[in-house]
Amino acid sequence: MLDIQRLNTADADFWPRLEALTAWEGVADEAVTTTVREILAQVRARGDEALLEYTRRFDRLEIERAADLEIPAARLRRALTAIPAEQRVALETAAARIRAYAERQKQESWTFTEADGTVLGQQVTPLDRVGLYVPGGKAAYPSSVLMNAIPAKVAGVPKVIMVAPTPGGESNDLVLAAAAVAGVDRVFRIGGAQAVAALAHGTATVPRVDKIVGPGNVYVAAAKRQVFGAVGIDMIAGPSEILVVCDGLTDPDWIAMDLFSQAEHDEDAQPILISPDPGFLDRVAASIERLLSGMERREIIEASLTRRAALIRTLDLAEAAQVVNYVAPEHLELSVEQPEALLPLIRHAGAIFMGRYTAEALGDYCAGPNHVLPTSRTARFSSPLGVYDFQKRTSLIQCSSAGATALGRTASILALGEGLTAHARSAELRLGHPAAG
Repeated sequence: MLDIQRLNTADADFWPRLEALTAWEGVADEAVTTTVREILAQVRARGDEALLEYTRRFDRLEIERAADLEIPAARLRRALTAIPAEQRVALETAAARIRAYAERQKQESWTFTEADGTVLGQQVTPLDRVGLYVPGGKAAYPSSVLMNAIPAKVAGVPKVIMVAPTPGGESNDLVLAAAAVAGVDRVFRIGGAQAVAALAHGTATVPRVDKIVGPGNVYVAAAKRQVFGAVGIDMIAGPSEILVVCDGLTDPDWIAMDLFSQAEHDEDAQPILISPDPGFLDRVAASIERLLSGMERREIIEASLTRRAALIRTLDLAEAAQVVNYVAPEHLELSVEQPEALLPLIRHAGAIFMGRYTAEALGDYCAGPNHVLPTSRTARFSSPLGVYDFQKRTSLIQCSSAGATALGRTASILALGEGLTAHARSAELRLGHPAAG
């Protein structure tokens, strides 16, 4: 029998137990931090030479010339034709849906004119160059290529630079095909902290970018944290999470498999089920026991379920929403009869999957909304990755003569109140009637 934690909101210690269950530090240890700091310094100081050394050491890839770190565009196109037709269709279908959703997020510049002729507004422009990190090795994530590159392209980013390690020289055709479908401009066979360093600071071969997005291991996450400020980053992601709220009427096998879908990511993933029906919690637990043996990643799923999972009983669905808002989950399934009625009670979640037929896995691949979502309770203040992450906003101010006079007086008073005389004089010199009282 799996030892999955059971919680009940009626228990006096419920909230402390929930806090302990959902706590996640996600901080790299000192050894990782030190190693990453050294790698960043070496790549910044020695450029391509250091990049080649680390690629040989960590990826077992013997490359003599830095130019050979780049994967030619023709190789991406060959990968797209080499993969099975059904995979190509699936990639193109997912890409079209992601692009259509992203188009609705695109922000436009705007201005308005005040009565005295002063013009105020906002200019929206895309970033110049974005770096996309794609994990390599044990797992291949073509979906991450689509989810990160397509919004950037919709935003109008001219250059999307992808880095993906190829341990032992092995590249994944599905990942390269996804890069071709998504419109990635250049791809380099580098990974780890050294790839982040190259994107952040640039080398003779790898162009410097303005923002780095995409998932990676603990070294990649630590490197993104350390280069933040020199470049922008999307987020420091924690383990994957799914929280399912169910009224007890969904097939328990469906719910068990939904929990598995995130638990199989890694041992620290967090699957949680909330229901006011204690009998349903028991039925889902029974489904978990029965279905687990058929899972390819059984050991990972089992570790996740025993370490960080929970089956939570609440008084009703309204109380379930209170628990949801505390957890602020990455993925939230509202597997209830009328999800739209529960929706106004939900304030904190990365993505909400509404109704019994909406499996979270659809959002991971092809529904359209981005699967790059805030984790570790950061949905309280963060949003999914989107087109807006690849656009920046610049304020526009153009004063008329009358506007300069009206605003100048106000600015002068406030500046003198702060003791900043030059600010005050700068505003006063433009007053139409400086002597007017």
